[in-house]
Amino acid sequence: MISGNSIVALSSGRLPAGVAVIRISGPQSRFVVETIAGSMVQNRVATYRQFRAPDGSVLDSGLVVFFAGPNSFTGEDIAEFHVHGGRAVVAKMLEVIAGFDDVRHAEPGEFTRRAFLNGKVDLVETEALADLVNAETEAQRRFAVQNAEGVQSELYLDWRRRLIHARAMIEAEIDFADEDDVPGSAAETVWLDVRAMIEEIERHVQGFRAAEIIRDGFEVVILGAPNAGKSSLFNALARREAAIVTEEPGTTRDLLEVVLDLEGMRVRITDTAGLRETPGRIEAIGIERARSKAGTADLLLVLEDMVEPVPIGAIPDDVPALRIGTKVDLLGDESLAMHYDSVISTRDGTGLAELLAEIGQLAAAQVGQAGDILPSRLRHVDLLTETMGFLCAAVKGEDRGQELRAEELRLAADRLGRIVGAVDVEDMLDVIFSQFCIGK
Repeated sequence: MISGNSIVALSSGRLPAGVAVIRISGPQSRFVVETIAGSMVQNRVATYRQFRAPDGSVLDSGLVVFFAGPNSFTGEDIAEFHVHGGRAVVAKMLEVIAGFDDVRHAEPGEFTRRAFLNGKVDLVETEALADLVNAETEAQRRFAVQNAEGVQSELYLDWRRRLIHARAMIEAEIDFADEDDVPGSAAETVWLDVRAMIEEIERHVQGFRAAEIIRDGFEVVILGAPNAGKSSLFNALARREAAIVTEEPGTTRDLLEVVLDLEGMRVRITDTAGLRETPGRIEAIGIERARSKAGTADLLLVLEDMVEPVPIGAIPDDVPALRIGTKVDLLGDESLAMHYDSVISTRDGTGLAELLAEIGQLAAAQVGQAGDILPSRLRHVDLLTETMGFLCAAVKGEDRGQELRAEELRLAADRLGRIVGAVDVEDMLDVIFSQFCIGK
């Protein structure tokens, strides 16, 4: 695809900064470089130049790099101006460049959209680039890099190739059953491979929860009776006074959240209202929210004051939980600590480092091996689920004739193609690329 106009945007971070990168892509890129930099520069070589507006006034000085299409990120001619990162400098550069004929400011994700339309990346790699830009932890970075390099796409395309081959063999057996070069046992071999593929896709889909944890975080919810030390632990983990701590029961009435980076994993800790039997009307709302949040957690930290323990009633039995004894610094009988998975004191820091380490280990265990190929979007899971539905219908359709079974294989291959953007994805493009920042 050759665009009729060029786009420009700031492609580096928040201003002010030491250096700002302004990127232009499209057929006017070469002319813009020749005008602003004084003459053309060598392809793919950073060159120091003084930058001037068309009227001759000096804009700034810095590096300019030109990438000739199709060997560029977007597949078009691209130029980058590396200028001083002041707001006024960047604003003037963007104003001048956007003033050229057929040059306009880029929309969110438009550079990557052009790369997709020019066949430089597929949809899965596009989504991985968005994840890479937004990555906050090491696990998120590794996951995004792996997918951006095409590992996930290759898996889906391999399944699609196998289905196309299977369909070709079935149709060849239908149309040319009397030919010597069409093996009579082709159908049997095909259906064995389709059954194996169903199992492979099912295992892959089951990994989506691990991908969610990497992208969105490992959910940890703190539960306990009033004054069990929940908010004190929450503040200790947040390393700031995020929650109000008093001796009055019912101080915490809403959900409070802090995000931690534990051993490269994103972990979300939620403080909740104290659980008790006779709360006030407003406090009861907080308790209901606490129990609801606990039901969706990946891990519960059930706190109990070891000096004055108070029962909190039933907790979800399908969510892993650690029983935490608090206020160990006030405990006279240390043998009571044996009844808990961990004992802590937020006053002197006892057990906090060990607790954090255990949470990090449990989060990592939920994710599994870092090298696993996982579905990174609910969109992928939905299409993979549809794929399995068509494959199961094909495998179980012995009485429907080979023609209809071959059609089920075609529909399954179509769904796999939609994941990577090989077929019929125009309606999804606006949604996907709107999630990008301007300049990417």
